[in-house]
Amino acid sequence: MNRQRGMSSLALVLLILMLGSLMLNGLNQQLNTHIRRTSSESEHLRQYAQVQSAMMWAQRYPWQREPVLQCLRHPSEPWLACLHVLSDQAVLLTAGSGKQRLWRGGRIERNNIVFSAHGWSDFCPHKETELCQIPQNNAD
Repeated sequence: MNRQRGMSSLALVLLILMLGSLMLNGLNQQLNTHIRRTSSESEHLRQYAQVQSAMMWAQRYPWQREPVLQCLRHPSEPWLACLHVLSDQAVLLTAGSGKQRLWRGGRIERNNIVFSAHGWSDFCPHKETELCQIPQNNAD
């Protein structure tokens, strides 16, 4: 009879160890998923801050009225920017860093380019695809 009690106690201990192991494995998977999601979100926020910096840099650049498409690359950062001068004295500034892009509209007023006070957009406000992209071969 003592032998049977010892076996059932051992079986109960093994069952508890197995359940604990399964719970720890599930928690580890949840933790790994959370770490990947947090890392991905942190990287996205870093890229978004970079593209906002690129937009601020591009707005302060002394753009000219000609040519109708002007592009430039920041000397030390991975930023690109292009200004499209449109037909009705309107302009569209596209700034990018990595895969992120921002757009800002503006107008030519008294031979100066004045950008909209309403801020930038994270989607292109024009239907024409070529206005929404930064041509890689034109960036200086």
